[in-house]
Amino acid sequence: MSAISIRRAREADVAAIVATLADDALGQAREDAGLPLSRAYLDAFAAIDGDPNQFLAVMTDGDDIVGTLQITFIAGLSLRGARRGLIEAVRVAAGRRGEGLGQRLFEWAIDKCRERGCRVVQLTTNKSRTDAHRFYERLGFKASHIGYKLELQAGAQPFIAAL
Repeated sequence: MSAISIRRAREADVAAIVATLADDALGQAREDAGLPLSRAYLDAFAAIDGDPNQFLAVMTDGDDIVGTLQITFIAGLSLRGARRGLIEAVRVAAGRRGEGLGQRLFEWAIDKCRERGCRVVQLTTNKSRTDAHRFYERLGFKASHIGYKLELQAGAQPFIAAL
């Protein structure tokens, strides 16, 4: 693992990142890793890359991308104005799982959160990812909250639109 490194993602990495995100049952249903890559992925990358509170990372082994995650740095008033690091879209390439790469990627991400003055590091994970739950707990994360999501579809009017 001497060639393993972690760096900020580049536009040239987007197709490999999307392929990694699509490399499981949940991802296959949500992502389209087909080439040519959808313009929406490149537009999203540009927005992430241009935002100083976003860090899209890739873990590489030589020229190969073997892992990825995104950190969002969130300023807030709660916890006496604490800054939070939100870690999302965590993946290690299927053929590389079990090598300790995920732990190494998380240790790196948590250090980035400390460097940015975060008091809390948080994440969400799909209920079906029981292996991931055990992994996060082994890293010291606590399942302390219940998370909810509301998917907004283009053109749909939410029931709270009058607010």
